[in-house]
Amino acid sequence: MSHRRPARGFPEGERSSRRASPHAGRAAIVREAVAAIDETQNAVKAIAANNSDEALAAIERATGKINILLSRNPATALIPVGAEVEVIDAAPLDIKAIKARATDAKRAMDDKDYPVARVLLHGLTSEIRSRTFNLPLATYPEALKEAARLLDQKKPDEAKTLLLTALNTLVVIDHVTPVPLVLAQAAVGAAQDLRDKDKAEAQRLLDEAQYEVERARELGYAGNDPEYAALDKAISDLEGQLKGGGDTASAFSALKDRVSAFFKRLSEGARG
Repeated sequence: MSHRRPARGFPEGERSSRRASPHAGRAAIVREAVAAIDETQNAVKAIAANNSDEALAAIERATGKINILLSRNPATALIPVGAEVEVIDAAPLDIKAIKARATDAKRAMDDKDYPVARVLLHGLTSEIRSRTFNLPLATYPEALKEAARLLDQKKPDEAKTLLLTALNTLVVIDHVTPVPLVLAQAAVGAAQDLRDKDKAEAQRLLDEAQYEVERARELGYAGNDPEYAALDKAISDLEGQLKGGGDTASAFSALKDRVSAFFKRLSEGARG
């Protein structure tokens, strides 16, 4: 495949780190779960103000919200209460530059020069990071129940400590989506739309998709996965069909599905 620079994508050398709204993200934020967290925080504040009655009332309200969640989601262990999305695009667009940086990073690792290696590896980052904060339904209700018992026993400090521990033990799940695969997916879709209207542009878009797939591989996003070679061949075969003038509708659909499936598989690799 050719290694020319693609026409689309982020500008060469851009260093971006953009954070989206705290309510953006993969999982829909569940209102009752957020309310349960808020009421738990209210209980902590009430205990700090020596108002055990208000603390118990807040715990009762939080427990009510949790009971709603349990009735609606009996088989769900985690309920999302917050999310954030960050885009980090520090990688070169040029594949030769990526390979050179990867070689330097490997050399730094071999030399146990980890500070330099970390800097170099950061320069191979081109991804969307989604982080979801989840309420654990298996343990949170018990913490509320135990805190209420401690308050009844006139042990507010212990109840406060327990509630703070519960608030600090939300389960964090990270998802990483490679930006080059986002661009490849978009390019294949655009090429599909133009296959009968502008074959030259469709060819260019397929070439761009192939380039971005190769970038994702060289940047180390499951770089040894055999699907990269299969995608490269599928794109090359489709380019040949497009040049031949035959019907490419089914081939485009198959390629689009394949790219989407690979994109989904890599993006849904959760890191807790």
